Amino acid sequence: MTLRIETDLDKVEQNTRILVDRLAVTGIRVTGVTKAVMGSPGVGAAMLRGGARGLGDSRLPNLARLAALDRPPRRSLIRSPMLSQVAQVIDVADVSLNTEAVVLSALNQAASEQNRMHAVVLMVELGDLREGIALDDIPEAVRTVLRHPSLRLVGLGANLACQNGVIPDDRNMAILTELADDVETQHGISLDVVSGGNSANLHWALHTDDVGRIDDLRLGEAILLGVDPLYRAPIPGLHTDVFTLTAEVIEVSRKPSQPWGDRAQAAFGEAPARTGSRTVHQAILALGRQDVDPDGLHPPEGITTLGMSSDHLIVDLGDHRVVVGDEIDFGVGYGALVRAMTSPFVSKVEHGGHCA
Repeated sequence: MTLRIETDLDKVEQNTRILVDRLAVTGIRVTGVTKAVMGSPGVGAAMLRGGARGLGDSRLPNLARLAALDRPPRRSLIRSPMLSQVAQVIDVADVSLNTEAVVLSALNQAASEQNRMHAVVLMVELGDLREGIALDDIPEAVRTVLRHPSLRLVGLGANLACQNGVIPDDRNMAILTELADDVETQHGISLDVVSGGNSANLHWALHTDDVGRIDDLRLGEAILLGVDPLYRAPIPGLHTDVFTLTAEVIEVSRKPSQPWGDRAQAAFGEAPARTGSRTVHQAILALGRQDVDPDGLHPPEGITTLGMSSDHLIVDLGDHRVVVGDEIDFGVGYGALVRAMTSPFVSKVEHGGHCA
């Protein structure tokens, strides 16, 4: 037995297919995002089987892993390229999302040296204050790309809800639509993609009367966890149990509900509050903050998390009958998924699907 996170690839494929089909009636296509699963080729292949038009990731090693697929997909770097990595960007990414003129110049030089043409999507600031070029600066950014012979401007994009929770709506999506029209008119070009955003755009895309020029969404969390990131609400019809995190019980005991002795800070700051005066049916699991984000960990019904240090998860078992050596399965939220997938102490197991 080992600490592990298991992935149901059939459910990844099904979630992708459902979202692809729902968005197809609006004219929006899906780019599957694999960053939460370290660019897993198995997950990427499942997204492609489900109808994703390509795959996106924020890390170059993850994009390189996706090249191992039998039919390498269109790969997009969805974080602004590091200036120090432009040669690698040209090598592993077909498309990159960009905001900086100095990076565009370096990408052009690297693409020229590799005798390649690199596709660029310019990111537009629409209010969430993460990446994005100010609206007034877009015309010059477009001219910058068009001046570089080894770059091709393929589209515009935006990102909302990640930094400050700004909701995608008719108003901000209309700005992106109008901007795309203006760019095409002014420069006599045709944009291949207008990428409205991420999983947070789903509610807008499926309920608006007019998506305008938006024809692509970059979906990760919605596919992988089956939830709407705006409110973490389950999306009807989607699987919310794609992932299961399993940990082993290393101690079971009856302990007082309240600690005793003088108290200061615990390992990660303030100690969690423990209430009540009853005896707690407590268990410790071999799982810690090095492995998972406790805020995104969902224990089985009837089990309550009491606290977590680097290597120990403390739970109240309630009425569950558990002995040392037993395993307990947990669901995961986005933060817990990301940390579990990046922890070297958590084994990754994939089930279902077909060979990539």
